[in-house]
Amino acid sequence: MSQSARMNSANTNMDTAGNCEIADVQGSPDLRRIPIQKVGIKGIRHPVQVRDRANLVQHTIATFNMYVNLPHNFKGTHMSRFVRILNNHEYEITVESFKRMLFEMTETLDAESGQIEMSFPYFIKKTAPITKVRSLMDYEITLTGKFENGSPSMYVKVVVPVTSLCPCSKEISEYGAHNQRSHVTLEVRTRTFVWIEELIDLAENQASSQVYGLLKRPDEKFVTERAFDNPKFVEDMVRDIAGLLNQDDRIEAYIVESENFESIHNHSAYALVEKDKLKS
Repeated sequence: MSQSARMNSANTNMDTAGNCEIADVQGSPDLRRIPIQKVGIKGIRHPVQVRDRANLVQHTIATFNMYVNLPHNFKGTHMSRFVRILNNHEYEITVESFKRMLFEMTETLDAESGQIEMSFPYFIKKTAPITKVRSLMDYEITLTGKFENGSPSMYVKVVVPVTSLCPCSKEISEYGAHNQRSHVTLEVRTRTFVWIEELIDLAENQASSQVYGLLKRPDEKFVTERAFDNPKFVEDMVRDIAGLLNQDDRIEAYIVESENFESIHNHSAYALVEKDKLKS
């Protein structure tokens, strides 16, 4: 038997009926000797339940990206196994269940490293500062699990819309100051459990003002004056947040970004602070 025939024979399986053998092309050898760092599936949506500080659980729809490494000697990975792992898992996603799914993926696909990203909209019911009218605010959340060098690590990313008011504009203007909506992005690697709401609170409290889904006139007056009394550059916001993260022992590493969608320019102002406490 030729070498080619032996390869094809070694990479066959019985079909579900057990009647014939079907070639496992993905499992066949590859001779190019080029390893692939990430291979998998992207953009698959799935219903999930996420732990909620106020209501215990929140139902939402998440978009998953799932990857593993592929050694140089294998032609391909088995894409259907990613979907099977996702569908076999419980809907409630916690840090522990996310880790279990990560372990299951790398073990099932015989990989040395793997990564799962889960992005979803997250809703918080907020109360207006004066009239106390309640409305929902949505935030973009991404949970990322990585398995490398035999150990898992967990990352939580939140994108928080806020208001920023320019200190320079306030200082040089006889009245008024330019302000804008901004996005503060926090990505943290955690040692222990941290509520999503805690990260959102951290970002909102360091902005010139929070934003709300619904405001009445008395609330608008309060929010506008709050921002005017609390001007912040992008540099101020990332430094203030970083200082608080430095004091939180639950956080091992972080990236803090602030992007101001400027109201008097056709460009954004941007700042970033990054730190890994374990390497400091």
